[in-house]
Amino acid sequence: MTDQLTPPGERSPSELAPPTPDSRAASRLGRVRGEVMAGGAVTENGDEELAGGWQGWLAMAAILALFVWLAFVNIWIFVFVVGLVVSIFLHELGHFLTARWTGMKATQFFLFFGPRLWSFRRGETEYGVRALPLGAFVRIVGMNRMDDVEPQDEARSYRQQSFPKRLLVISAGSIMHLLIAIVLLFAVYSTKGEITSRDEPRVVVAATNAGLPAAQAGILPDDEILSVGGIPVTTSQQLGAAVRSFEPGDAVDIEVRRDGEPVSTTVTLVANTSVPRDSELYGTALVGLRSYSPPLYEHHGVGGAAANAVVDVFPVSWQSVQGVVKVLNPINIVSHLSGSNTDVESRPTTIYGVATVSDDIGQTAGLAGVLYLLAVLNVFLGVFNMFPLLPLDGGHAAIAVYERMQEWRRGSKQRYFADVERLMPLAMGVITVLALLMVTGLYLDITEPIG
Repeated sequence: MTDQLTPPGERSPSELAPPTPDSRAASRLGRVRGEVMAGGAVTENGDEELAGGWQGWLAMAAILALFVWLAFVNIWIFVFVVGLVVSIFLHELGHFLTARWTGMKATQFFLFFGPRLWSFRRGETEYGVRALPLGAFVRIVGMNRMDDVEPQDEARSYRQQSFPKRLLVISAGSIMHLLIAIVLLFAVYSTKGEITSRDEPRVVVAATNAGLPAAQAGILPDDEILSVGGIPVTTSQQLGAAVRSFEPGDAVDIEVRRDGEPVSTTVTLVANTSVPRDSELYGTALVGLRSYSPPLYEHHGVGGAAANAVVDVFPVSWQSVQGVVKVLNPINIVSHLSGSNTDVESRPTTIYGVATVSDDIGQTAGLAGVLYLLAVLNVFLGVFNMFPLLPLDGGHAAIAVYERMQEWRRGSKQRYFADVERLMPLAMGVITVLALLMVTGLYLDITEPIG
């Protein structure tokens, strides 16, 4: 890190010279660097370049159609995806509102990255949607010394603001995630109740396997299993033990509760051949269904729900920190790829993987379960985004803290500007690691789905 000797906004004579092939290549490289450091696009479009017309509206209609299709295909994944998109939007809204409030100039507010699909301008800001659903961004001018700013806008740039203002704006996205989590937890706690580590003493059918005894006998998802061959069951473990107490080929009466009414059916058990031959379960009796015990909820009043929603964010935040450290460990990545590690807590995963989990949670715990999952995910995103690594928001916060410490150390009222260009290799390294984690997580989510 070094002092910025040239005040931001002033251009050298070489920057005013006509462009050459080398200078244009350097300009493209500079644009990439600027976008990496700023976390989004650094180029501005004129009014004539806004994405709109019938192509823009067609693109928006296609996105809407995809959401409608998803709602019909899987309602719980739809709820999760909509909640995630809203969370991402509110993250950027936090940056945008605090930037405007502190006097900074925000010129772009986009959902997603990549080519523009649709946009419009209100005042000095272009709002819109881009093609790649990998996040969102707000463009605040002058994020660092590499960002070219028009002289008349320099006073409103991010880099020229006071330390408290810069820290507030760059942290606002993560603060918004924590607020979202608190609201979601409050909604769950005040309606469904607070989930506990215990389960209800009952067994519910999650799914039946086609062609196996349970499905053939007419047992349905959401049936509550009361007994197997006269043996009462209140947990999934008891269900398995009760079934295995009989032999393959035995005809067993299974009593279930369906829509509040008891229903009895006879099932002819088969031998379990879906496990390795050396497994102790191989050849034992099998009914062919997946079951679960619903989690037990502790009910609160409005005050208790609000207090617990705030308090519970802290342990979840600490667990998120531990989770990030585990996932970033290269040893864990390699061990998961090799199959020697099955610890879900240290496994890389993607939004695709979490979305598939949301379906399972929705089926077992309903809307409250999906909202709770979104709350935990928001805490994780808020914590992860504040890790002191560029191009994450925490990297910009670390730079602001570093600049402030240098000003204190020098005992000078003159602003210190860090030479962020020296951090470019580190930022590219972080991007490479994140890309590796995404590819690894996607591979594992597809080949070995969680749950």
